[in-house]
Amino acid sequence: MSRMGLTLFAYPFRIFFLSLAIWAMLLVPLWLAQLLTPFRLPLALDPLLWHQHEMLFGLLSAAIAGFLLTAVCTWTQTAPLRGGLLAGLWLVWVAGRAVHLLGAGLPYWAVIAPDLLFPLLVMTDAGWRIWRARQRRHLPVLGVLLLLWLCLASFYRAPFGNFVSGALVLAMALMLVIGGRITPAFSANWLRMQGAGEPAPSNPLWLEQLALVAVLLILPALLLGYPTLTAAVALVAAVLALLRIGLWRGWRVAAEPLLWILHLSLLWVPVALLLLAGSRLGWVTPFAWQHAAGIGAMGSLILGVMARVALGHTGRPLRLARGMIVAFALIQLAALARVLAAVGWLPWRQGLELSGAGWVIAFALFLVCYTRILIAPRPDGRPG
Repeated sequence: MSRMGLTLFAYPFRIFFLSLAIWAMLLVPLWLAQLLTPFRLPLALDPLLWHQHEMLFGLLSAAIAGFLLTAVCTWTQTAPLRGGLLAGLWLVWVAGRAVHLLGAGLPYWAVIAPDLLFPLLVMTDAGWRIWRARQRRHLPVLGVLLLLWLCLASFYRAPFGNFVSGALVLAMALMLVIGGRITPAFSANWLRMQGAGEPAPSNPLWLEQLALVAVLLILPALLLGYPTLTAAVALVAAVLALLRIGLWRGWRVAAEPLLWILHLSLLWVPVALLLLAGSRLGWVTPFAWQHAAGIGAMGSLILGVMARVALGHTGRPLRLARGMIVAFALIQLAALARVLAAVGWLPWRQGLELSGAGWVIAFALFLVCYTRILIAPRPDGRPG
């Protein structure tokens, strides 16, 4: 393996963040070409199902692998998955993307096998470390990941069911768990460094647990097809999530883009939950909440977390390149344009094109700013 290869496979965040950004940048133009032009790819799934699957399961699985398999080493003080084992895990993810993109005519088991295997391998590695270190406070993360895997397996059995929507709800739950721990903690640390620690961000455990339970309760109501109950639970979950985010006092970190992007991304979760409630009452199209969750919350949070983790874990100062501030603004524009197009406040095609351009340029800017960082050894010579 070359020196660059050794560096790329030295820590999970390096290869998965780089691959995620490349795939995110390619995925939307390929979808828009399928949707708006005669261009056709030999997709293994119906084009709309392929788009939903890749935007959710394809991207989220790489983000989870890159973040979780890096963070769990810090939580448990264990050495990371690296080298050939990490390369093998990455190739399973790549195989999943390849067979969905070019796998028309393949046996169905060959299409679904890599994607069903990949999360199990990630959960096994993380779960073994957490169990050995007796870090039981992290077990809820594994519980949500297991539910996500069950939604993925159910999606393959019933592609036109509600399992993509269910997985999006679980993705929001995961964001509230992980984002809800790192965002107030990072903000409090930054405020102390600025000499402005009080009033500190507040993150009561009871409110975290209550908000998580409320979001998870949406899942059975949604999958069983009870629209009024889904709307009611989603409304309660939105209020609890908004209250929790408000207690973090995100306006106090408005001068630090590596922090405000986390707060702003998570604000899309209650917005998506409110739109979900409205869609179940027949007030708005379901595409509105799906894109608020998928682009506004998930896409934006992934970009923000990758930007911070890639700096911190390569021993660099937490100073954001100017191009990434533009990327953060563009991902917000992409979410807003897509939601407005979904509710009819922007022309449909123009909204799609504007949203797609914002998304693609945002991830392209990440590649411009971070490729060198991700492929180069740490400047201090330490592992990472």
